[in-house]
Amino acid sequence: MPAVIEATRTMARRAVRPETPARLRLWVAVTILTATLLLAGLSLLMARVQDQVRIIGDEAAPQAATAADLYFALSDMDAQVARMVLTAGDDALAGSQIDALGTYQERSRQVDADLQKSLTTSTTEADRAAVLTLLDHLAVYRERVWQTLTAGDAAPGYYTQATNTLHLDLLPAAQALRDASEQRLSDAYAGKRVTQVLAVTVAIVLGGALLVLLIALQVWLARRFRRVLNPALLGATVLTVGLVLPAIAVLVLQGQRLGEARDDSLTPFLRLSQARAVSYDAAADTSRYLISSRLAYYDDDFKKKSACLSGTDCETALPVVAGGPDVSPFESDQVVSRWQAYARDHQKIVALAAAGKNDEAIGALTGIKRGDAAFDFTYYDAAVGEIAAARKADFDRAMDDVSTLMTGWAVIPLVAMGLVIVLVPVAVRKRFAEYR
Repeated sequence: MPAVIEATRTMARRAVRPETPARLRLWVAVTILTATLLLAGLSLLMARVQDQVRIIGDEAAPQAATAADLYFALSDMDAQVARMVLTAGDDALAGSQIDALGTYQERSRQVDADLQKSLTTSTTEADRAAVLTLLDHLAVYRERVWQTLTAGDAAPGYYTQATNTLHLDLLPAAQALRDASEQRLSDAYAGKRVTQVLAVTVAIVLGGALLVLLIALQVWLARRFRRVLNPALLGATVLTVGLVLPAIAVLVLQGQRLGEARDDSLTPFLRLSQARAVSYDAAADTSRYLISSRLAYYDDDFKKKSACLSGTDCETALPVVAGGPDVSPFESDQVVSRWQAYARDHQKIVALAAAGKNDEAIGALTGIKRGDAAFDFTYYDAAVGEIAAARKADFDRAMDDVSTLMTGWAVIPLVAMGLVIVLVPVAVRKRFAEYR
């Protein structure tokens, strides 16, 4: 036993003696190990960030957009049914009825496509169950609509059943699906941020440690062997700096770009989709008011939705969601002023109906000249649609930019650190030869 202890002490003394090859071997081993850890950690984390960016751009964001579009399409479907009921049997309004039928069929196809897309992209059993529930409610709603359109004079009663099915069953289920998709989007962003922070930490800690080892080894070799510069170690140092600094920059830049894309483009786009759904449902309240023979509930409901859209009493007021940091107040005010024009049309229609002038009220609702409800609503919706399309395009461009920025970064650490791992032994090979 004493012999073993003495041998161990002898080996330890030789290892720490600066003039021995053991010290050099230890230094090289630690340097290569650090480079290997940096290679593995940065490559895996960069690949993970790339995958999370793909999930945001190809899965989470489209799912949220699809759910928002579904809610909007359902709202407009019911608005078109109300128009068909209101214009039924009046030859003078045949054009408006045909237009409403065509729009209803278009929105119906849109709903089917959104539900199919949601079903195929669902990642949880809860989401699939929600979509199947929506399909069941949609079948009931369509049956009620068919009864409404074929019931003749009894159409208002069947329409009440149809719109109740929409508001009590379909829209709440669609809203739950929309909320779940937006939560998934937030979770995807949060997960990517955690990976991004971890990757930056690995780059700083391991990259810094590797630089210290390479520089210290360069200095030690210069002092011990009187070599002023070691080209291989210099190359390894340059490669390390050339990897670590750009990697940190890429991670920070993609995080900033994605954050801006979410805050300035995607979130406003989703809120605009929500606002459009509210506005279509509010416009349908004008028709519902006439269909129900001036039921005050629909006028009150319109006023609540209009207050939301005008920004006076709603958590997602239109001036907020329609604008954004890079949109001038004029564009936001323009959207609001166009909605307020429709709100005035609604009040005029309510007043005409209250005075017993139903035909004039229907004419003011379905007319296509400026000052008529149909014209003013289309004018308003064009402004909202233009801003929403711009927001969506901005987000898509940001995702393309981030994908381009991240291209190759799962492989770049492998190449750079692979060269460093080769260069370090090359740098000390001749020094080992001096001890033979």
